[in-house]
Amino acid sequence: MDKTNLKPIIVVIVFGVILGGLILSWDNTVSNENDAVSVAIDGGLDEEKKGPKGGKLFTTDGFSVEVTIYEKGVPPQFRLYLYEGDKPLSPTAVKASITLSRLGAPAQLFRFKAEGDYLLGDQVVAEPHSFDVAIAVEWRGKTFHWGYSQIEARIEMSDETLESSGIEIKTAGPETLRPALQLPGVVTFNHHNIVRVVPRVPGIVINVERHLGQQVEKGEVLAVIESQIIADLRSQYLAARKRLALARVTFEREKQLWEEKITAKQEYLTAEQLSSEAEITLELASAKLRSLDEQPEMLNQLKNLTYYEIRAPISGLVITKTIARGEVIKEDAEIFTLADVSTMYAALTVYPKDLNVIKIGQAAVIKATASDTEGEGTVSYISALIDQQTRTASARVTLDNAGGQWRAGAFINAALIAEEIQVPVAVAIDALQTLRDWTVVFGRYGKYFEARPLELGRSDGHRVEVLHGLSAGEHYAAGNSFAIKAELGKSGATHDH
Repeated sequence: MDKTNLKPIIVVIVFGVILGGLILSWDNTVSNENDAVSVAIDGGLDEEKKGPKGGKLFTTDGFSVEVTIYEKGVPPQFRLYLYEGDKPLSPTAVKASITLSRLGAPAQLFRFKAEGDYLLGDQVVAEPHSFDVAIAVEWRGKTFHWGYSQIEARIEMSDETLESSGIEIKTAGPETLRPALQLPGVVTFNHHNIVRVVPRVPGIVINVERHLGQQVEKGEVLAVIESQIIADLRSQYLAARKRLALARVTFEREKQLWEEKITAKQEYLTAEQLSSEAEITLELASAKLRSLDEQPEMLNQLKNLTYYEIRAPISGLVITKTIARGEVIKEDAEIFTLADVSTMYAALTVYPKDLNVIKIGQAAVIKATASDTEGEGTVSYISALIDQQTRTASARVTLDNAGGQWRAGAFINAALIAEEIQVPVAVAIDALQTLRDWTVVFGRYGKYFEARPLELGRSDGHRVEVLHGLSAGEHYAAGNSFAIKAELGKSGATHDH
């Protein structure tokens, strides 16, 4: 074969090998951080150089293209400058395109048009500027091809390192967001379960059995007083019981005598009347004692008729105590206040702008501000008036407190579920990191993590909607994603165009 014919064939073979390797490199999304390659159709191969505009300069057979990413005052854009030798060329003399390949994304084709002394790309070069670039320029009947790789905000991390760092991988995708209305509040007693204890009879305090802050059971003795009135009532009951017993014996005797025709009927009727009157008197004396929470049938067990035990009407917490031993108290004095704390109220402050959002029966999550205590409940009350001083309304959420975890006076935050929103793509809140002036997640692509700047939408405090920057099905680092940011800082990745 003629040697003059071998040269073009060799050139084509060399170019095919180089270009094939470059395409394979793009397909596998693996790029060399240190090497930039310039490839021309005629087989020229130059190292990356800087052009007059500070961009990457690619030259073959005296024809040069300088690639820049311009972003001063405008969104990042490709600008191409053309040279023949050392002289600038008119941008109208060529046709150019750039194919940009990113990890985990389809290839992006940029077309160019003349703009002043350069060619301007028709799309924004989205951040991060980490990609493989294939350049094609047609000039004087020839098509020139070059390519280079640019790495930014990317780090390689093995599965072993991933596991040891505790980084959790999640998949972006559709979610149901439940945005919550956040309201401050405080825990209070359920006022429907508060009982004020009064002695019901006057007397002198002999002993105080229970004290402030103690838990008591229904029927437990709270205090003992000495009362002349209770002694009189007990004595009246005991006397009435004895009179009734005597009257019944007399009635039974007179009844028998009358039936045997020994006594007149009038004596029998008189005995019957006296028995009935004694029974009525006993019932009245018994009722008086029962009104004081006394059990008349137990009076025989008492050693001192003047001592009166004041007992707890409910099980609950002693929240006030106003008596002391030796004190003289009246029958209507509030000596104890008991609160049943099996349920509590979360008293919420509602701003006027939120009144159209909060509803009776609405689910709420209550969290203590000073501890990890958390509970759920529903809105049971919304005030109809706005306080003139604070210019706020109030609402209540009933809390189950069977475990005693809620204490009156504790400050809380309430999250009221306002609505449910279906979004096509969402990520976990704990996956978000700040990198430069971006809010990012770190996408997982094979053995690489790479920052993905996000445009975010609505959030429910646990997940956030992604409007742009990440697609459904992409994997990303969630828990402990800050470890990737730290490693990225150590690697010294730069924003170099």
